[in-house]
Amino acid sequence: MPMKKSVPAESPEAYVASLSDWQQRYTTALRSAVLETTALEEVIKWGHLVYFSNGPVLLIRAEEERVLFGFWRGRRLRDIEPRLKPGGKYKMATLEIVELTSLKRSTVIELVKKAVAFNASLGNPTTLTAPGTASAV
Repeated sequence: MPMKKSVPAESPEAYVASLSDWQQRYTTALRSAVLETTALEEVIKWGHLVYFSNGPVLLIRAEEERVLFGFWRGRRLRDIEPRLKPGGKYKMATLEIVELTSLKRSTVIELVKKAVAFNASLGNPTTLTAPGTASAV
């Protein structure tokens, strides 16, 4: 069933407040762990929560049946969380969370720290490298 189109939230707080039940609980817990881990710029982009540090690092997106916790360099994080599913551009991988998904706060913190470190050492994951040069992603 497709997601209903809605007006994007005006702020991260409004985004979380617009959710209900288990999705609000998971999103609140993820957001809290992310923000406590390191200094990140938190914005509403593409209609959901996106976190930046030297380019986009991660996203939290609530949908009708799930919450997605995704990383731009998520394929490099599968040693920490093997449930991250590769997909999309920029070596992305996403963890699909449903109502009874277990996820330790310590795992979230480890994922965020490593993802931020990758952006610090490798640069913005959305910046394309020149032809003939080694890819940073």
